[in-house]
Amino acid sequence: MRLFIAEKKEVAAAMAEAFAGAAIHPQNGAFETPEGTVTWLSGHLLRLTTPEEHDEKYQAWQLDQLPMQWPIRHVAEPQGINQLKRVVNLCGTATEIVHAGDPDPEGQRLVDEVIEHAGCEHKPCQRILINDNNPAAIRKALTQLESNDQYRGLSLSALARAVCDQRYGFNLTRLYTLSARALGHDGMLSVGRVQTPILALVVQRDQAHEQHRKTPYYTLTADFHLSHPEPGPVITATCQPAAPDTVDDKNRLLNKAEAEAIQVALDGAQGQLVSVDTQPRSRSAPLPHHLLSLQAEASRRYGYRPKQVLAITQQLRDEYRAITYNRSDCRYLNDERHADAPALLQVLSGAFASQAAAADPALKSKAFNANKVTAHHAIIPTLSVPDLATLPEPARQVYELIVIAYLAQFYPDEQWRTTTLLFDVPRSEGPARRFKANGRVDVAPGWTVLFKAAPEELKDDGNDEPEPRIEGLEGLQADTPAEVTAARCQEQFTQPPPRYTMASLLLDLPRVARYVTDPHIKKLLLDKDADKQAESGGIGTPATRDSMIDKLFQRGFIREDGKQLVSTDLGRQFITALPDFVTRPDLTALWSEQQRQIEAGELDYHELINAVDRAIAGEVQRVRQAGIPLPAATGPACPACNSPLLRRKSAKGHFWACAEREACGYTCPDRAGQPDTTPREKPVLSDHLCPACQQPLIRRPSKKEPGQYWWSCSGYPACKNTARDDNGQPVP
Repeated sequence: MRLFIAEKKEVAAAMAEAFAGAAIHPQNGAFETPEGTVTWLSGHLLRLTTPEEHDEKYQAWQLDQLPMQWPIRHVAEPQGINQLKRVVNLCGTATEIVHAGDPDPEGQRLVDEVIEHAGCEHKPCQRILINDNNPAAIRKALTQLESNDQYRGLSLSALARAVCDQRYGFNLTRLYTLSARALGHDGMLSVGRVQTPILALVVQRDQAHEQHRKTPYYTLTADFHLSHPEPGPVITATCQPAAPDTVDDKNRLLNKAEAEAIQVALDGAQGQLVSVDTQPRSRSAPLPHHLLSLQAEASRRYGYRPKQVLAITQQLRDEYRAITYNRSDCRYLNDERHADAPALLQVLSGAFASQAAAADPALKSKAFNANKVTAHHAIIPTLSVPDLATLPEPARQVYELIVIAYLAQFYPDEQWRTTTLLFDVPRSEGPARRFKANGRVDVAPGWTVLFKAAPEELKDDGNDEPEPRIEGLEGLQADTPAEVTAARCQEQFTQPPPRYTMASLLLDLPRVARYVTDPHIKKLLLDKDADKQAESGGIGTPATRDSMIDKLFQRGFIREDGKQLVSTDLGRQFITALPDFVTRPDLTALWSEQQRQIEAGELDYHELINAVDRAIAGEVQRVRQAGIPLPAATGPACPACNSPLLRRKSAKGHFWACAEREACGYTCPDRAGQPDTTPREKPVLSDHLCPACQQPLIRRPSKKEPGQYWWSCSGYPACKNTARDDNGQPVP
């Protein structure tokens, strides 16, 4: 029996339909087809074990146990254990296995580890590469099977990265958390290869924003009155500084005296319009969304966090079947999707009547390019269009973003004309002083009619300011005399780099290399993403970035201030206390270089793991000797010895303890984040007897309602009888 193992059920269903020639229903977790049995994994069915699963001593966090080391083993994920059992049983009866996981390192590893878990790695195994669920594409892929052994390196590189990430995070999180607790800090200081550099980006942006010192610069504008055509228009143009003017790196005038002298010299000066250049311009629609661009746009428009968007798209996909695969990192579509467009536009016309009606299925945007489709194509709507009126508002808003981005692929380009005028004003010495004016005439709005505001990604296209909509410039003639009728010198100030928003941070994560100064690390980051369409030296993946950012919120490292993301005092102190190799994206770059060597069979995957283990051991030794440069935590004075009280957390919740706990021993309850130092009454045996066991009752003060009491049996825990209090008397 030939067994195909897909990563996801929808891929398995598409394969079954392609093999059978029609849609069929699965039985007992598999499809039976003429080509063989097709089953699926439903994502991660196995996970790496944790250190405490191998040794109970690791359940207690202790500095002298670091670095922890434990074997590489996998165990079943509880939510997928039934499907795992089915797949393992099918592997056992198969005579040949066909690996049909996603064509990327993670997809390769997911299926390989299940085959290994089933003990079937010795069986004949082939590889089918599917990045398009179209039946014709799947049947073509079936004719191009390869040996799965050719992808062994890809699988082991993914395994090495997962093991290294786990050991790095587990060990360093415990190391820094325990070191901070010795200084009186509460909570967990978690560390991750991707998580911590993301925090560093936010901290560095905040520091650059706050440390910016505004610097004045000067903008000169002049009104030029043209001699013809009659009655002679007046055009306002901006001075273009040139040597020997004192300018900054953006060619802005810095010397006030120089700027004012230029202004005075311009009064009544005679100049000339020397150039009139009109050019047609156009801009095609933004590509359909992948997860990251969708998260950024949903954050900007509706304030949703990345994790919320992931959950919303999961609901749209699973519950409503309204969109394609939602974790995609690709913004392109296969050419076959263009053939499906008329039917899809037709069904969308009910919910999006005016927008869909104007879409032209004959148009083919740059998004339709099979050569740029990776493991998954862009996120687009399906033929199952939900009733917008019944969709929850978050689902409706995100669904509309997906649909509008898809519809834009069938709209014409935005078109306009730009006219640039250049004026020269002669000087007594040196070349003439140049001024420039720009104007724009809109020709056709094209796809922009679909968007109430420009998509976030178009705001970072290199244009600081939009071109002014000025008409009447196109008919002007060069070599026309022009008199300066007015000149103005405006003082302006440099602006600090803006703080991150959720949208701008998400858009920065795929291009972190732009902030790296080390040329070797920068090159490694860029090389890592050389074959990716939406990444350019980034860290993390579309499927993990939301959880990383969410964890930064949970740990109290960042917070939201309106739409801005701001690092907290704890986040800043933590980044300052960490060594550079933890806060920079260097590890991602260096690991990726070694992963490529593993993929090529040039490096044993254990060598990367061993190197990471050695680095962890070195950092543990350093911190043990030097500690971490965090300020000692302070708190209210202990009523017993006057040392600081520190907020701690136990399995039952927060409480407060003296910083000199071993010598003093004072503790007290937590009340809304503050220590409750109210003296506690000692329980006293009463003359009232427990009706259940005849032992004395104890009158106790209520912890939840000050001034109130209740009664309990002194025989607790053997007797758990309690009673209400009524003016000092127990009420059964």
